[in-house]
Amino acid sequence: MKEAAGEANMTVITIVLIGVVAAVGLLLVPRLMTNIKKKSCCTDASGIWKNNACVAASGISFDEAGYKSCADIK
Repeated sequence: MKEAAGEANMTVITIVLIGVVAAVGLLLVPRLMTNIKKKSCCTDASGIWKNNACVAASGISFDEAGYKSCADIK
């Protein structure tokens, strides 16, 4: 009987750990995807991603309106 109780406890611990990992994933993945989208839109608009912002590169025309439209920034 003790062995069955131990296995049940390990099952509960495993389920709880899976839930914790899933919760962390649900928090991190959307943030990562948003950042990747903004960086990609910045590159498409001929900008440079610097200090968490898209800035114009020297000597290159930067399409700020295109960047904001692509990244859904108002």
